[in-house]
Amino acid sequence: MRFLHTMLRVGDLERSITFYTQVLGMELLRRKDFPDGKFTLAFLGYGPEATHPALELTYNWDKESYDLGDAYGHIALGVDDIYKACEDIAAAGGKVVREPGPMKHGSTVIAFVEDPDGYKVELIELGTQGN
Repeated sequence: MRFLHTMLRVGDLERSITFYTQVLGMELLRRKDFPDGKFTLAFLGYGPEATHPALELTYNWDKESYDLGDAYGHIALGVDDIYKACEDIAAAGGKVVREPGPMKHGSTVIAFVEDPDGYKVELIELGTQGN
């Protein structure tokens, strides 16, 4: 088995695609409208789906927002320099909601950003995880 993708429902597909491509540096891999079901799927990622996991954004044409609930946590991205990544994300209009630094009770260096729909994205500085 291989991890294929994670799906998030979004209220404004263009806004979300812009965030994940221009702020987090993902590539739009594919996009398809399903008129009979009144929804659109967009797949984004850091490499081809044949070898890399993707993020699936689902846009239901008749829904502008979702109640995130309290069960969802976050997706995580590894970065080489978390401080530079957060600076770049903020400069691109992204919202850093937890500044970079060691996690509580450990030495893994993390930060959190928030996407336009309120989903959390954890950044983990590579080489520090697991501590």
